Amino acid sequence: MARQLRLSLKRPAAYTRDAFIEGASNADAVAALDAWPRWPGGALVLVGPEGVGKTHLARAWAAEVKAVLLDREAPDIAAVAGRPALLEDVDQGVADEALFHLINLAAREGGSLLLTARIAPVAWTATLGDLRSRLNALTVAEIAAPDDEVLSGVLRKFFRERNIRPHDDVYPYLLRRMERSIPGAEEIVRRLDETEDGQMRPVSRVLAREILEGDTENLDHFD
Repeated sequence: MARQLRLSLKRPAAYTRDAFIEGASNADAVAALDAWPRWPGGALVLVGPEGVGKTHLARAWAAEVKAVLLDREAPDIAAVAGRPALLEDVDQGVADEALFHLINLAAREGGSLLLTARIAPVAWTATLGDLRSRLNALTVAEIAAPDDEVLSGVLRKFFRERNIRPHDDVYPYLLRRMERSIPGAEEIVRRLDETEDGQMRPVSRVLAREILEGDTENLDHFD
């Protein structure tokens, strides 16, 4: 069986809502974003560990509502007056006064603010007292680590983008053993695609085991 023709060009990330894989692990966050522009105080914080799709979901929202994408190190406060805005990775550090003004602007007519972070705002560092009270009052939507439904969906998406049709038993095998993150799913698909074994083998459970465990000996023992 010949392997399908591969495309070596790396596609840019497609931060669209259609490309976002929904499931139980992110359903609450999706519902919270869909409640825009009725967010309390005009602001929402999207929280979750690395690799769960926060950036994808946030960028899809930003594109849909034509939000201003803010630089965390130097946010342009004047640019967001009366407009939606997105500020990512806030827990990695944003000037207190800038964040305070952005939250205030979000509550004004036409304004709104989506923030992303790995930890909840109650745990963010804030030395400005007025900012601390506003952070504690922010509405938080959490994305949990991806469940099997989401991981299966992103695996199929990444395989499809590379024109790969793996054997049916590859999916349950990967789901039991792979890193539980979207970047982890993308990486294992890339490695399966780019393995240079000289045999043009199809993407099978045997090849998946070789990639995941680095086991290149006695592969005939596995079915």
